Amino acid sequence: MRKNSVKNTRINSEVQKVLAETIRGEIKDPRIAPLTSVVAVEVSPDLKTCKAWISVLGDEAAQKETMAGLRSASGFIKSRLAKEINLRITPEVQFIMDQSIAYGVNMSHKIDEVMGSQDMARDAEVDEE
Repeated sequence: MRKNSVKNTRINSEVQKVLAETIRGEIKDPRIAPLTSVVAVEVSPDLKTCKAWISVLGDEAAQKETMAGLRSASGFIKSRLAKEINLRITPEVQFIMDQSIAYGVNMSHKIDEVMGSQDMARDAEVDEE
């Protein structure tokens, strides 16, 4: 992955802000889960494409429904980007499901389980003495 220029970094953050506002408040599709967030955005240097990593709090079915809803609303989302951000070209948005938050929560639970079993083993050793 190459280093982004200052201009590209500013465009990424502005696109992420507009996408988050649009998904949260303007899209009325019932398939899109209420706890949907835009984790990261990467706009290509030629401004033709945009990858948006989306995180959905819920089960796998809710994630699939949200992705279907976002894909069907991509035209509306592109028009909102065109209105809010003054770019020469409005990028086509490609939505990618981001699993990093779910992975982090899962790892945190596993760490808690291991720490809990170690505490229980330590308590059992103290009781034996």
